[in-house]
Amino acid sequence: MNKKPKNEISKFKLWYLSTRPKTLPAAIAPVLIGLSLSFYYLKTSLDYFSFNNLKTNILIAILTLMSALLIQIGTNFANDYFDFLKGADNEKRVGPTRLIQAGLIKKNEMLIAFVITFFITILIGIFLVIRGGYPILIIGLFAILFGILYTAGPKPLGYIGLGDIFVFIFFGVVSVLGTYYLQTLTIDLVAFIVSIAPGLLSVAILVANNIRDINTDKESGKKTLIVRFGYNFGIFEYLFCIILAHIIPIIAVIITKKHYFALISILTIFLAIKPIKIIISKPKPQFLIPVLGRTSQILLIFSILFSIGWNINI
Repeated sequence: MNKKPKNEISKFKLWYLSTRPKTLPAAIAPVLIGLSLSFYYLKTSLDYFSFNNLKTNILIAILTLMSALLIQIGTNFANDYFDFLKGADNEKRVGPTRLIQAGLIKKNEMLIAFVITFFITILIGIFLVIRGGYPILIIGLFAILFGILYTAGPKPLGYIGLGDIFVFIFFGVVSVLGTYYLQTLTIDLVAFIVSIAPGLLSVAILVANNIRDINTDKESGKKTLIVRFGYNFGIFEYLFCIILAHIIPIIAVIITKKHYFALISILTIFLAIKPIKIIISKPKPQFLIPVLGRTSQILLIFSILFSIGWNINI
């Protein structure tokens, strides 16, 4: 009986790694914040806690989270596929292993994977469209389209410096407001303001990735903002995103004159001290690898603390 070599990675683990788990908080966090904002709004409704309404809202919340995660995973699969085709993922790249480039997953397997992932997303999206109507249909279709166009096509968004804008819009404003709308069927100014925070922190994750890959991106013709404007611009962009994101809860509290416990989320700025020090020191690319994971943790912890604090009443 043949035994699997100790250093051989199972197929399941390979596919898990290909989802880029360190980036998934970018999908979870804005949905969590949108749900917390909508929960506070809905719990003032007289019939919200009726059994039927509660069942509907819980189901929609689960489907929303599943849809957001699948769009993120599908986008990551597509990025892996198209970055390989365009030469951005090569043997010189530093960072988490890209599985096609490493020969661990076949190119056609990744193509099938992102097509199936987006197809499942569309099936789930049907239920969300029934709930939210045409606005949700438009949001869903554009999210999938731009998820593919991020690295696909003659002028991919990520290759011409538009990736940061895409991430901010879809992993901040669209995700939070979309979640909020699916629960309440309304849009709120405060929800829009709060949505800026996860959007900025998601951009910070992208910046951490692009700073690390600046050299290989230059060689492959991938003109991210960091490639266009240099490493120092990347430092500025990272600091800007981190600091402004932590100011947003203060603005929300000032506007509403309540939700003071949401300010506990500001404490996560202390978690940013180490990655900021690493980036500012301008180390070799391999020493920048932990920055992405730490920034993802900041986003997730921030969203959890904000969501809990927003719903604590005194």
